[in-house]
Amino acid sequence: MFTGVIECTTKVNRLYLYKNNLYITFQNPFHKIKINQSISHNGICFTIIDINNHKKTYSVVASEETLHRTNLNGLKMNDEVNLERGMKIYERFDGHIVQGHIDTTAKIIGIKKRIGSCIFSFYSKKSLENMVVEKGSIAVNGISLTVVKCTKSMFVTSIIPYTYEKTNFQFLKIGDSVNVEFDILGKYIRKSVHFIMKKQ
Repeated sequence: MFTGVIECTTKVNRLYLYKNNLYITFQNPFHKIKINQSISHNGICFTIIDINNHKKTYSVVASEETLHRTNLNGLKMNDEVNLERGMKIYERFDGHIVQGHIDTTAKIIGIKKRIGSCIFSFYSKKSLENMVVEKGSIAVNGISLTVVKCTKSMFVTSIIPYTYEKTNFQFLKIGDSVNVEFDILGKYIRKSVHFIMKKQ
């Protein structure tokens, strides 16, 4: 489990496909990591399968299902990726509950730089009507953000300078695809309401 507060970014070191799975090697910015540890990469929860201390890299594998649901098909060498290690139960809970399970992708349709913030607008093919609310939480590329405005197919977030400079948002441009995870609390409420309405 994660909180959507990005620790740092890293670069893609190697990519290769094998039996419908994508194996990805990243530069390792952490002092201590281990095999089987979970780390969020652009919001995707990956398990470390290999560590190369000599090259200062580690590797993960994305299944066919993960490739289908995320923007990994557009990942390239040297791309900058947001990282967050799993939360510690005894630490302060910043952000919101992020599972690292991507629901859909969205396309950036607008970027407006303002004094003190940067406004990003996103378009989603998947209906947002019952999943996103104004002032609610949403994870974009693993970053816990507050929704400023939303419609059935579009949502807007405001990025503060610190978040912009410390994440890969600074490299994003109009037309780029991002990973989106809806608020887990909202998803459970939506399912419960749907179940109640179905019984009536």
